[in-house]
Amino acid sequence: MSAASVLAEEFEVLESIYPTELSVVSDREIEIDVEPDYPVEGMEFFRLKLSVKYLDDYPDELPILALEALEGEIDESEKEALLQGMATIGEENIGMAMTFTLVSYLREQLSALAEERINLRIAEEREKERLALEAEEARTRGTLITIESFTEWKMKFDKDMAMKKAKDEEEKLRAMTPREREEYKKIGTRLTGRQLFERNRNLAHEDDSLMEEGTVSVDISQYDRTEVNEEEEDHIHFSDDE
Repeated sequence: MSAASVLAEEFEVLESIYPTELSVVSDREIEIDVEPDYPVEGMEFFRLKLSVKYLDDYPDELPILALEALEGEIDESEKEALLQGMATIGEENIGMAMTFTLVSYLREQLSALAEERINLRIAEEREKERLALEAEEARTRGTLITIESFTEWKMKFDKDMAMKKAKDEEEKLRAMTPREREEYKKIGTRLTGRQLFERNRNLAHEDDSLMEEGTVSVDISQYDRTEVNEEEEDHIHFSDDE
């Protein structure tokens, strides 16, 4: 049987298998709309057009294959992988009518591609959830405090508070009249209650130290009160008028 008759017979079989999907472009070229072999839940639907050009020595040599997206999206790397896979299948079927085998392989690979896309999307969503959870845990956990970090924070805090106090003081003085400003400065030089207390306590300590250096102390209990009473009795006079 000649190559042309083999090809014509194959076309007839393909038209019976793909009555709505197949389009005969010429006696050596056809186009077939190809969808995934089985539906995949959550799959983005896509459909490809497979163009097949048969050379004179077909089926002893591979036909020229091309893919075009009709619905959905397919990138160049995915397209090249599908064409390479069909070429491998074609090499295994040299000498035989291979179009149906190539289309069947393509349909299976489209389903596998749909599953791969879904799995990739699920993995990406889980990774986003994991990162969001880690970020939330880090936010609620806060920063670990060490002696070094606390010291650094305390120095910065004290510096900021001192600058704020100086700024507030400057603004307060700027809003006063010269007389008010002078009175305010005098008040600022007065000792506080705590300072006065500390000062008096220091003075008490100084008095104690003076006693220790030789000052004579007087014990009033050493004096006899009876001597005074006797002298007072000697000076009592009774009047005859009584």
